[in-house]
Amino acid sequence: MANNHLTSRGFLLRLSFALALVLLSYNPSPYSYYNWIVASFEQFNILVVPAGVLLLIGWTMYIRATLRSLGPWGLILAFGLFGSLLWVVIDWGIVEISNIAAISWIIEIIMALVLGVGMCWSHVRRKISGQVDVEDGEE
Repeated sequence: MANNHLTSRGFLLRLSFALALVLLSYNPSPYSYYNWIVASFEQFNILVVPAGVLLLIGWTMYIRATLRSLGPWGLILAFGLFGSLLWVVIDWGIVEISNIAAISWIIEIIMALVLGVGMCWSHVRRKISGQVDVEDGEE
């Protein structure tokens, strides 16, 4: 029987993979899959194909797990919480609304946080409520 307990190391690992997935796909710097694709229009690089498939696999895993764990209402609440924190950061003048790069980085971190929490939420809910998801089966 597998160990189904969530540890802080397990959460940080899931969050790190979510952050890598989001930032590798797109970020404001020139180092992302999006920029690689754009550059590939001039000089095609065959490696963009398997890299794209790997990213698609990662996105599929994270989005499915997040949707199953949080559900639509949970996603709305998670993005609402993190989005309101972004609003506070802008309102307090920590980041200027005109700084598109900084806002992009923050939004990407928010996306990774939502995906990371989504990957772990079933563990947290089970620990808090004692309820088991149907997909968990018998333990």
